[in-house]
Amino acid sequence: MEQRLQHRTTDGSVLRHIEALVTEEHRLQAQEALSEHDRTRLHALEVELDQTWDLLRQRRALRAVGEDPDKAEMRPPDIVEKYEQ
Repeated sequence: MEQRLQHRTTDGSVLRHIEALVTEEHRLQAQEALSEHDRTRLHALEVELDQTWDLLRQRRALRAVGEDPDKAEMRPPDIVEKYEQ
């Protein structure tokens, strides 16, 4: 069920991916009891959301300084999970 960004990434496609992840996250959080599989998936969604928001911020920052936003890359979880919220 995991969704991935298409090869051609735009800010719009990143935002649509974030919306899909949030929808699934909310669906899982609304359940009264989560199976081990659901808890694992919820954690994976949280990590992927952090990565995807980071990608969108990178794209916007690159564009703001006149660079190509397509240079932005999805960073690994061990990097984005260390950011302060």
